[in-house]
Amino acid sequence: MMEFVRQGNITGDLTEVPGIGPKAAEKLAEGDEHDQITNTWQLLGKFMMLKGPDTADEKVECMEHCEKFWFWLQSKGISAHRSAIVKAVAQKMNGALPGIYDSSLYEEDEEED
Repeated sequence: MMEFVRQGNITGDLTEVPGIGPKAAEKLAEGDEHDQITNTWQLLGKFMMLKGPDTADEKVECMEHCEKFWFWLQSKGISAHRSAIVKAVAQKMNGALPGIYDSSLYEEDEEED
């Protein structure tokens, strides 16, 4: 996980994301052309798309954002390692956009596992 988060280069191969194997990559590529995820760049983009929409009364904060991504992965048929995928993508994006992810919100969850 940390190797993926720390490495500067992304190859685009979805299986470079911790938790995504060949079967999960196939599931992400299914659907109509607007819902197909065929590379890492698109997956990171999908994560960022789920950051909103914000309204005047409410902003999508870290936990809601990660939950939206988790449920989107579920809707794509990803049944294993969803939490690991969310964490890897969120931490990767936090390296580029500090503040997008707050790992301290999940410390209790990790202690319970």
